[in-house]
Formats: sequence, structure tokens, C-alpha cells
Amino acid sequence: MLPLRDQLPTRKTPIVNYLLIALNILGFFWMRSLITAGFPPDRLLSAWGLVPEHLLEAPTDAWWTVFSSMFLHDPTGWAHLGGNMLFLWIFGDNVEDALGSARYAAFYVLSGIAAAGAQIVIDPGSAIPMVGASGAISGVLAAYASLYPRSPITVLNPIFLLWFIFGLFLEFPAWLVILAYFVVNLLNGLGSIGGVSGGGVAFFAHLGGFVAGLFLVRIFMTGRARREHERWQHFRPSPRRPAARRAAPWDAPRRRDSW
Repeated sequence: MLPLRDQLPTRKTPIVNYLLIALNILGFFWMRSLITAGFPPDRLLSAWGLVPEHLLEAPTDAWWTVFSSMFLHDPTGWAHLGGNMLFLWIFGDNVEDALGSARYAAFYVLSGIAAAGAQIVIDPGSAIPMVGASGAISGVLAAYASLYPRSPITVLNPIFLLWFIFGLFLEFPAWLVILAYFVVNLLNGLGSIGGVSGGGVAFFAHLGGFVAGLFLVRIFMTGRARREHERWQHFRPSPRRPAARRAAPWDAPRRRDSW
């Protein structure tokens, strides 16, 4: 289920969330510019991405890659960056609204660190560079599900044949959409251990960031008032509106300004 939007407004401008999105986009275009100038993509990823083997062998030389890797994406395509920024755009603003800007910035970075730690624990000898904001964003998803479990999320209907019955878009409560995200990553992560799947995706970084987010949001919400608006306590799908009946000419009221 690909989320497209939520309906939960924010009370303040999510400055930190906008800044995080901007930094990720700038990092992407910076890498693209270096590749265009002739820098090999593999060397670029190895230099700025998180390589578990390098970090464990020389932590004082490679510790900073834990942070740089959070703001870089695969520079050879747009899907990695686009998917991550879509999730951050939809869910990040409301989490920042709940935590406050300063706490949200710290929460995001700590979720990213936990994500990196989880992947290192699972595969400490890996020489494959890890880049992407997915781990930190997984923490944001966990926080959103904890704070606003019944917030309606509009998703793209993934089954083509059902488009003709339910339409192109569907609405589900946030807890269901985010639970599906967690389950998919868990199954793929377990499959990658057995050599069944993987595809170069750091699934355990996603899981580590998610679990960290579940715990961190409780700590960072200390002293913060939860939003208890009635409209978000009970999920209600948007009602379907039947097509308006075409009024007969004799039913229309006569008005001089109708033209």
C-alpha cells in the first residue's frame, strides 16, 4: 500500500521536516553532480556511505558515515529518494508537530543511528555501503502510528481489478498502513537471512529504526500534551458520494443570475 496523503493538519510549520527533506534532496543532487563530473558511483558510495566492515575496523575514521549515510541515496535512480521523501512528507510533519522541532530533530537522528546499529549487528562483516533515510523514517512511522493510530491515510489501490469496484484510492487507519510496512520489512528481512530475498535493501535497518521509534517517541513525548481531537480518535473512511442527479429543466429554479 503506497500512502499518498493523510488528513491530519499541523498547528505549526514543520520547519525541521522541510529542512530534512531539503538536505536529502541536496545530497542526492550533489552526488549526481560528482558522478556527472566523472567520479565513479561505487567509490562515491564507499566513501560516504556506511560500510559496517570499515566502521568496525576503524571506528575513529569512519564514525561520521553513520550520519552522512542518513542524508544520501542511490544516485543512479530516483525511486529510492522519491519513496523516502514521500513517506517523510506525509508522516514527518505531524510527528514534529507533536514532539516540537528540537525534539523531532534529535528523534530523527537517534532513529537513524539505531537503524545503522541494527544493520551492523545483523551483518557486521558486510563491505556493501549503506545509504538512505529509510531507517530514520521508519522511526518516524512508528511515532506516527503511536500518536495518531486512527488518522485516515489515503493509499493507492494496489490491485488493478479492484479499481473498478473501490476506485483508484482507498483509505485505511494509520496503524494498519504502518503495520503493513513493518510486516513487509520483517518478512523480507527474515528472508534475506536465509538467502531467499534481499535485493540490496537493508531491511534490518528499517526494523531497527522502527523499534527505536516506538520507544523513543514515549521518551520524547514526556511533558508534551497529546492532541486528543475527537475527529482523530475514531477512523471513519470518507463517505462515498453518489453522482448528483441531473436536474430536469422544469426542476431548476428560475433566477436572473443563473447565467
